[in-house]
Amino acid sequence: MKILYSIQATGNGHISRAMELLPYLEKFGTVDIFLSGANSTLPLDAPVKYRSEGLSLFYTCAGSLDYWKMTRKISPFRVMKEMRDLPVEQYDLVLNDFECITSLACAYKKVPSVNFGHQASFQSDKTPRPDKPSKVGEWILQNYARASQYIGLHFECYDDFIFSPVIKEDILRGESVNKGHITVYLPSYCDHQVLPFLQPFTDHRFEVFSREVKEKKTIGHVTFIPVNKKDFNSSLISCHGIVCGAGFETPAEALYLRKKMIAIPIRGQYEQLCNAAALKKIGIKTLDKLDDDFTDTFNNWVSDPVTPGVNYKYSTEAIVNMLMFRCSSLKYQLEIPYPDLIFN
Repeated sequence: MKILYSIQATGNGHISRAMELLPYLEKFGTVDIFLSGANSTLPLDAPVKYRSEGLSLFYTCAGSLDYWKMTRKISPFRVMKEMRDLPVEQYDLVLNDFECITSLACAYKKVPSVNFGHQASFQSDKTPRPDKPSKVGEWILQNYARASQYIGLHFECYDDFIFSPVIKEDILRGESVNKGHITVYLPSYCDHQVLPFLQPFTDHRFEVFSREVKEKKTIGHVTFIPVNKKDFNSSLISCHGIVCGAGFETPAEALYLRKKMIAIPIRGQYEQLCNAAALKKIGIKTLDKLDDDFTDTFNNWVSDPVTPGVNYKYSTEAIVNMLMFRCSSLKYQLEIPYPDLIFN
């Protein structure tokens, strides 16, 4: 079997998940990778056959999306050329982790595909949303990477096509301990924005994973560390708690390890607002942004003995096996998406 696995490289979560899935996917055949996006900091430790800047998200220093930079990076002519050139028709199975160009290519060439990942879970109205859903945000989640079939991953199995998160092997093998430090991972904030909020808490040590520093840098009780898998996994496994964005992979791992968590969604990123709503239901503390409320929130949170967690039902191997079983006769069972869309 020839498999095309298209991975969104906006942020690090998709790449982290892909590295765990690849060994199991390769048991079913040859896997070619299409990596799309321009702002991840983790390397993909596997051969990449196709590469694109894709349609990426960029962030300001203050916890929100940088719409100006995102707009400047969009090239419709490049996207259309890459859509036409991507040979999706040569594969027995196209797996799409929320990647737009692959979705367009499959529609253009009438090739079935599977949207497999966290964003696919939002095809279900049972998946948690914020109190005030966004029409634009919902449209993007439903249409950015349309596919013939959807298989989702989320904190809990809200529907029959939604499965447990993929947890990194290093996390699964690690023994959760408490060495007292607080791990901080807020990639939509710059270091100079984060530091003033942590400096007052001199009784606590902070390990801040930064997209800016190239080597470790300590300022008082706050250490800034370049983002890398080994150091981050070690910090998470041994922390007292974590302050992080409301993405998917990091909160899922914190829940698995039963670590205390404050989640701060990226402003303007609807998926993270949805994740924050799901985390609230589990009992996780969430904040709209880093502001003056952080001091009281942190003090109450760090001393609270209650630590919510989730017992996940499926292993990575089980998730891949179920994925392949559901896709075994994909080309013969499913309708082609975009039946009314014509490309000139």
